[in-house]
Amino acid sequence: MSLTYSTSISNSSTTYSPSQQQQQHISWIRVSDKSHVEGSLNLSSQQTRRRRRRLLKAIYAQPHHQHDEVSDTQQQQHQDENLEQLALDLHNASPLQIMDKALQTFGNDIAIAFSGAEDVALIEYAHLTGRPFRVFSLDTGRLNPETYRFFDAVEKHYGIRIEYMFPDAVEVQALVRSKGLFSFYEDGHQECCRVRKVRPLRRALKGLRTWITGQRKDQSPGTRSEVPIVEVDPAFEGVDGGIGSLVKWNPVANVKGHEIWNFLRTMNVPVNPLHSQGYISIGCEPCTRSVLPGQHEREGRWWWEDAKAKECGLHKGNIKQQDAAAELNGNGNGIAHGNDTATVADIYNSQNVVSFSRSGIENLAKLDSPKHPWLVVLYAPWCPFCQAMEESYVDLAEKLAGSGVKVGKFRADGEQKEFAKRELQLGSFPTILFFPKHSSHPIKYPSENRDVDSLMAFVNALR
Repeated sequence: MSLTYSTSISNSSTTYSPSQQQQQHISWIRVSDKSHVEGSLNLSSQQTRRRRRRLLKAIYAQPHHQHDEVSDTQQQQHQDENLEQLALDLHNASPLQIMDKALQTFGNDIAIAFSGAEDVALIEYAHLTGRPFRVFSLDTGRLNPETYRFFDAVEKHYGIRIEYMFPDAVEVQALVRSKGLFSFYEDGHQECCRVRKVRPLRRALKGLRTWITGQRKDQSPGTRSEVPIVEVDPAFEGVDGGIGSLVKWNPVANVKGHEIWNFLRTMNVPVNPLHSQGYISIGCEPCTRSVLPGQHEREGRWWWEDAKAKECGLHKGNIKQQDAAAELNGNGNGIAHGNDTATVADIYNSQNVVSFSRSGIENLAKLDSPKHPWLVVLYAPWCPFCQAMEESYVDLAEKLAGSGVKVGKFRADGEQKEFAKRELQLGSFPTILFFPKHSSHPIKYPSENRDVDSLMAFVNALR
């Protein structure tokens, strides 16, 4: 069966026609009927796109035969397997190569999701391919003024128009009237994000076959450590509807944060001015703040909540089923516990750090006059923010060795979490306590600056 791909992709006044070599690259997209496609070229561009959506099969899908029908389940499995293979094939490809492949394959049926942060790199990569591209963004109504000005700067720099999606005014009005403007500080951010971000995104994606995101594996070890280059989106639907109808591309999945910034500086790309104020991960103004030395970049988002799943719902497919089950069971800390606690490698491992058991920390808390002052961290090994301060905490323990101040750790997740919240002032991970000599009342470290010098100043002020 010979395959012919003959069409054009239009964006504003620019027309892109694949060359013969480019046609070969996309030859694995099969066309049901050559004559139908050729005939569609005489229709309007809008009609052409509609006709092409009906005629183009899913990625790698095989043509249907009258006596050889494949079930939807088998088709979905086949597509998943081929996307996994494509992800493997592109594992060592550069973000530019991946972006070019995505735009070449899907043309006007793909768009870049732009949050107004360092994911502007995606737009630069798309620009460098020389292909037409679309960009959309979610305007929640609660963004920083700097972000809105940044959107304008990006549009002017690249000569594009960002396709903004807005939340439903009636839904926002109902939420604010019933719960106030800042309800997320009291009952979590999910409801507000669902109204202002998730539902507008769902509407945007219903007009696409695939989308491009700026997810990186190093952004959130708890939820993004296994992000592939390309995947079937497990949470949203595309233009064809149904499970598996939307593909998600993550061109910078394997790129480190500092590599993104090196690229932005080298290419002289405009960036959000909030980055120069200590903001790394940028979202809505009430839910985003700058981070301090020793903190993970996602710690600036929803800082009043535990670090179990720093996701707003746009990438909720990253949260594994066991994590969802743990949340439903009341653990709320992003990992299955009980018999599974050994599945996560422990941290703060040093001969200078004493590991407390439940009875050990209870005894320390009950002592009216401890023989030595103690510095103890309440932690969860899966927590990216606990992981981020591991080096500084171990270094601190080494500096305090022989000083009379003992350093310890207590794993306070899972079954120990309620006890730690009730008896040890646990708010979120990590929580650092100082147990003074000759006192039974521990003092909670009030700062989020977790470098060695700041922690040492805290100890010296109290011992």
